[in-house]
Amino acid sequence: MRLCSYTEDGTEHLGWVEGGRVAPVAGAAGDHLPATMADLVAGGAAALASLRAAGPELAAATTAGRPIDELELLAPLPRPGKVVAVGLNYLGHATEQQRQPPSEPLVFAKLPSAVVGHGSEIVWDPALARQVDAEAELAVVIGRRARHVSVADALDHVLGYTACNDVSARDLQAADGQWVRAKSLDTFCPMGPVLVTADELPDPSGLRIECRVNGTPMQSASTADMHFSVSQLISWCSASFTLEPGDVIATGTPPGVGIYRDPPRLLADGDEVVVEIERIGRLANRCRHRPAP
Repeated sequence: MRLCSYTEDGTEHLGWVEGGRVAPVAGAAGDHLPATMADLVAGGAAALASLRAAGPELAAATTAGRPIDELELLAPLPRPGKVVAVGLNYLGHATEQQRQPPSEPLVFAKLPSAVVGHGSEIVWDPALARQVDAEAELAVVIGRRARHVSVADALDHVLGYTACNDVSARDLQAADGQWVRAKSLDTFCPMGPVLVTADELPDPSGLRIECRVNGTPMQSASTADMHFSVSQLISWCSASFTLEPGDVIATGTPPGVGIYRDPPRLLADGDEVVVEIERIGRLANRCRHRPAP
């Protein structure tokens, strides 16, 4: 299943995506279906099974639905419970920093208030942050509570996958000595355009992942290049803290980010950043300077 979240007349909707068109889930195949992605997450396995059973009817309804490009998309999960991000999870990204890959996953938090959707602007005050960078990442949405799960069982806890841009203020990152503020400014966590459920992507390795700025390729790799796999990340995180339904893991970025280029290529007002992941889609966002009032 390919699902999206969008807003229309001020109301959030869960959409079924088929052939580039979207049908609202609620009301299209009965009142028993979830109206929002949060409803789907809260409903657990039963809500997912009901949605899957209604699939043929929902797919047929998309023929009369709106093109996805005409909708005001939100992040597939507009407000995750928490966003667990992973650093240095591609060997090439560690190498471009002249660092050794970590012996265990290096995790940090991005605040949920940073989350925006496809088509939203990435906004920052140029007096606060002057070195803003983009990072293409595969994001994992948790669907079942995970605590002390094995690597072998880890993927059973995944609802689905989406694309993520781990936007980073490099100057704040260096000044703080840790990463939370630099990676959690409002709008610094675009996700989307859709969530692809785990049954459609039983193996999240081997997906092409790319980042382009104004059409210029910056990053190009495969999720097979991860140092720690999605299964390993879920298992490792769950050994330390509970992963709840609706949590997100941003699984790290490949080499090619702007700050480590010679000369550096950092984001500027008006730039368009595109993160594209095979079998998921294209996440595009425009950059804007917005001085503080």
